[in-house]
Amino acid sequence: MMTQARIPFFQLAPANLQAMIALSGSVKKSSLGARLVELINLRVSQINGCGVCVDMHWRDLMKQEVPPRHLNAIAGWREAPASFFTERERAALNWAEAVNALPHKQPTDQDFDLLKTHFSDTEIAEISYAIATIRAWNVINASLHNQIPEVPPPGF
Repeated sequence: MMTQARIPFFQLAPANLQAMIALSGSVKKSSLGARLVELINLRVSQINGCGVCVDMHWRDLMKQEVPPRHLNAIAGWREAPASFFTERERAALNWAEAVNALPHKQPTDQDFDLLKTHFSDTEIAEISYAIATIRAWNVINASLHNQIPEVPPPGF
């Protein structure tokens, strides 16, 4: 079990860190809404095994007063009751999983058609940035063993 990060990467590349934070900020300000962005962030982080991101985005959704049962069901959203996630959220979660599977599997035309049913082209672009951004954070945090903080820092 790892108990500390491999290197203090947040201190070692401050310009890159600030750019990533700015990108994350722009994704959060998109037209998608905070709940949908955080659902995408949580699901992609679960798949990628990024504990620090799972913890952060779960806490963000709790602050939005998403019921705990709904949060627990994100990993199995397809089997969750219809009242847990809207059709729009399900289309976004499906797309997030399909895109996150790259390069091992390509999103299908059926995946894209489902997305297109619920989102405009601009929103699809915003969802794509959201997925790419959280994947980048997952890669950095998981590969360098950034740990889930016992007590989250203020603002996180």
